[in-house]
Amino acid sequence: MYKKYYQRFLEANKGIQHYAAHSHHFWPDVTRDATIQYWDDSAKMVDDKWNYIFSTKIPAAQKLIAEVLHLHEPSQIAFAPNTHEFVYRLLSCFDLKKEIKVLTTDSEFYSFERQINRLSEDGNVKVDKVPTQDFSTFEDRFVEKIKSEHYDMIFLSQVFFNSGVAVQNLEKIVNAVKNPETMIVVDGYHAFMAIPTDLRYVQKRIFYIAGSYKYAQGGEGCCFMYVPPDFKMRPRHTGWFAGFSALAGKGGEVSYSADGFRFAGSTMDFAALYRLIAVLELFKAEKITVQVIHDYVLKLQTNFRAKLAAAGHPVLNEKNILHLDFNKHGHFYAFETGANDIAKKIHDDLYTRSIRTDYRGSRIRFGFGLYQEESITI
Repeated sequence: MYKKYYQRFLEANKGIQHYAAHSHHFWPDVTRDATIQYWDDSAKMVDDKWNYIFSTKIPAAQKLIAEVLHLHEPSQIAFAPNTHEFVYRLLSCFDLKKEIKVLTTDSEFYSFERQINRLSEDGNVKVDKVPTQDFSTFEDRFVEKIKSEHYDMIFLSQVFFNSGVAVQNLEKIVNAVKNPETMIVVDGYHAFMAIPTDLRYVQKRIFYIAGSYKYAQGGEGCCFMYVPPDFKMRPRHTGWFAGFSALAGKGGEVSYSADGFRFAGSTMDFAALYRLIAVLELFKAEKITVQVIHDYVLKLQTNFRAKLAAAGHPVLNEKNILHLDFNKHGHFYAFETGANDIAKKIHDDLYTRSIRTDYRGSRIRFGFGLYQEESITI
């Protein structure tokens, strides 16, 4: 039904079953046209393209993202080439000469995990990590930890990259934070354009980070962060885009944009933004909502589990899939194999059979997307 949108990637990968959609998602054909359009616009407008990008393309992208996430103020969305820029920019809001306390989980992606671990080595960043397993008790344990003491930053994923398990009640977690000065950051990268997400009830409180590389299907290079309105902290890690509206102003204290662009950085390749816009406009025109995508992937996953049961594999079976609720789960399955070498061997064996997966430690992951057929065999 949806393969028609992905003909160029499918043609380039004939005979391959691509189960790495959670990592290297195929791009719809419209993204190629968008990349060429960026080149053509650059050739036609040269230096004037920046005014065009800031006045036309960025607002278009902000509006499309806000519609998906049910956010009321699109101008609160900033862009960067990767999520690590946002992570460090958020951390730079704090005076790192003083002790700051961070609450997070043991299952955050490397963009945050590596950075916070390095900062903690210096002794002034204190980090508490709540284990995500047992998944059934995680949210209650996380809320209990929130209530136990004051934290300067709370950082957690909406869908955990190493399991696919989704937070079931984000509002409950956000509402547990009573101190208005606590910064709440949600990594939504594995949820955006995969899990139906409505942020309207927490939009005044949270930072939300995601991007186009995975389920938004626009490729690498375009991440975004929603910034809660009225946030006035001044990130020390800052670039000239953060004061774009004041470039012609006078000197003095470093100024910041009044909206989400106070967290912008510097010059980036906006070809990725063009690609993201093209995908979101295509899906909007074709009425392919996140709910439609999620429902289709649920069918793929149900079929996949049935095929596994029939195959009778000793490791790739339902009991080894990390999960809490199959109906509200990320768009990939992570199988706990018990050992790193087992995960690698299964991955390598599948690769020789033209089946693409990936693995992290002892867990091998299978991802699902619109370009797969419901009746596909394994």
